[in-house]
Amino acid sequence: MTLSRTQATFAPPVMEARRWLEGATFTPDNPLINVSQAAPVDPPPAPLRAEIARVAKDVPEAHLYGPVLGLSELRAEVASQWSSAYGGQIGADEVAITSGCNQAFCATLSAIAGEGDEIILPTPWYFNHKMWLDMQGIKTVPLATGEILLPDPEAASALITSRTRAIVLVTPNNPGGVEYPAELVRAFFELARAKGIKLIVDETYRDFDLRTEAPHDLFTDPQWGDTLVQLYSFSKAYRLTGHRVGAMVANSAFLAEAEKFLDTVTICPNQLGQYAALWGMRNLSQWLAGERAEILDRRAAIADNMGTLTAQGWKLMGAGAYFAYVEHPFDMGSDELAKRLVQDHHVLCLPGTMFMPENDPAGSRQLRIAFANVDRGEIAVLFDRLAQADYPKQSESPI
Repeated sequence: MTLSRTQATFAPPVMEARRWLEGATFTPDNPLINVSQAAPVDPPPAPLRAEIARVAKDVPEAHLYGPVLGLSELRAEVASQWSSAYGGQIGADEVAITSGCNQAFCATLSAIAGEGDEIILPTPWYFNHKMWLDMQGIKTVPLATGEILLPDPEAASALITSRTRAIVLVTPNNPGGVEYPAELVRAFFELARAKGIKLIVDETYRDFDLRTEAPHDLFTDPQWGDTLVQLYSFSKAYRLTGHRVGAMVANSAFLAEAEKFLDTVTICPNQLGQYAALWGMRNLSQWLAGERAEILDRRAAIADNMGTLTAQGWKLMGAGAYFAYVEHPFDMGSDELAKRLVQDHHVLCLPGTMFMPENDPAGSRQLRIAFANVDRGEIAVLFDRLAQADYPKQSESPI
């Protein structure tokens, strides 16, 4: 019997991990530390919530269908701010607003690839990207990134075939946390252009990059639109996760193709969320700078506390944005380890097996820690608990 599109892929990892909590008992003295999901759990700041309430009350059209590609004012604001931030030229007609960044990815892939085509994803990959490719009958071609979690353009070039339609980069990376150097992103851009394929750059976490300068220079190229599709999420910047607002930047002809998908799936993005994103872009830069500073401090706390684990054989592979990606020393797969950490140490994190091909042994040695919702003090407690994990260890690291 032929599998349905959804049967062709795996269960959502975050939902699966939540099921590990069934039967577990936590106490006020030893509560669960949940570092499994990379999304803010706090609501938007009070001034933004007030603006959402005002729009809901005073702007009747906010309750109606809007343009498929998003509010013209928000598209123009993104174009203006991105042009300034990246030192390039982006037109409002080269911006589309989507129902979250995941939908931006789905629309992008629907516009460039069909069943049997191939997309190159660096590993460890963002699992929702892999799930969508599975459900579309598109072949995922893994690109190993090794211990430094940085993809190699030459290795990618060797994977390109006549069916390759795009290379996908996520920077700052989910799950690895690493920030791809600007020259590396440029090298992938030049490779994609030379091969006549798209480069999709998912910059969901760009607001929490350690660097203050532009993370790449691709928009300075007058012909960037022939190769680049950039994706973004307002959810992380302004805590708008429940409103589902994302963006994609591409040339207008490409957006016309993506519009077919968007019109069929949601007709238009959430109107209240779009007004919120617009107000946030115009009024919350100082607040967002504070959010960035807090995330960077939590990133520093990861490094500050890592020594305790390093002495026991753990390894920090990458840290940045919302994530730390670590290698554990135990003689068991990370999928088993993650479940035992819930029961034994009240820590919920995701195993590397959720971010890797089934036949890649590296995933069994790795864990993702999403630290966006744990402060410096809680990170110290988290590392103390991980240090208490006393399981049989591997005698040596795999080559």
